[in-house]
Amino acid sequence: MTGHIIELEADHPGFSDPDYRRRRDEIAVMAPPLNSGEPPKIVDYSSTECATWATVFEKLTALYPTHACREFVAVIDDIGYEAGKVPQLYDVSRFLTERTGFSLQPVAGLVSAREFLGALSRRVFCATQYIRHHTEPLYTPEPDIVHELMGHAPMLAITEFADLSQKIGEGSIKADDAQIEQLATLYWFTIEYGVLFQEGRLRAYGAGLLSSFGELEHALSGKVEIRPFDPWSAKDTAYPITSYQPLLWSVNSIREAFEKMEEFVESL
Repeated sequence: MTGHIIELEADHPGFSDPDYRRRRDEIAVMAPPLNSGEPPKIVDYSSTECATWATVFEKLTALYPTHACREFVAVIDDIGYEAGKVPQLYDVSRFLTERTGFSLQPVAGLVSAREFLGALSRRVFCATQYIRHHTEPLYTPEPDIVHELMGHAPMLAITEFADLSQKIGEGSIKADDAQIEQLATLYWFTIEYGVLFQEGRLRAYGAGLLSSFGELEHALSGKVEIRPFDPWSAKDTAYPITSYQPLLWSVNSIREAFEKMEEFVESL
């Protein structure tokens, strides 16, 4: 890590592309200091970056009607995304603030679990602004603006989901390091990879699913083990980060996930 720029791992599709690395760093340094409260800066995305966005946007929106929860489907149109251009974090942050009081804080890369969860407690979501490598538009080994804006942002415009995110963040305030890890795991199984049943059918509400065509398709394929969400069981459950999830935890509503997490947080 140089300054506050996160160095790419060797498995990143852009690792051997100096132009991509230069561009990624150029966007990364636009992020203000964490907790500064400064609004996101406008990024002039290139035609290649817009084409990458368009590819993912078109693939995902074709899947949403049959795979995403109805709350997500209802709000995705309200944000006003277009296939032809990458949305600005600044505009989406203003939309979220009006809807649920959440805002988007640009970051140069991954921040610690404690910092990330602490920001959630203040209804602030740390988000990256650079985009994945154009050679693999449907894959990224790290959070990028596609993940943030196609997965997280629409859900953060839903009050119950925004409250769930904040509740997990609140749990981190007085948590010790072991409890932080447990909260990060529960964040993974809810905010990132949560599923729920609507009209008897499994649907995704987690951002990691909603922003990944392959993961979303796999999650609802019938090949994944689905367990009723139990924070006390899920908190110590291992999960892979480089392959499709073999296990997902379900609820019958986002409100149910909030109530279970509220009970867990109060038990810490």
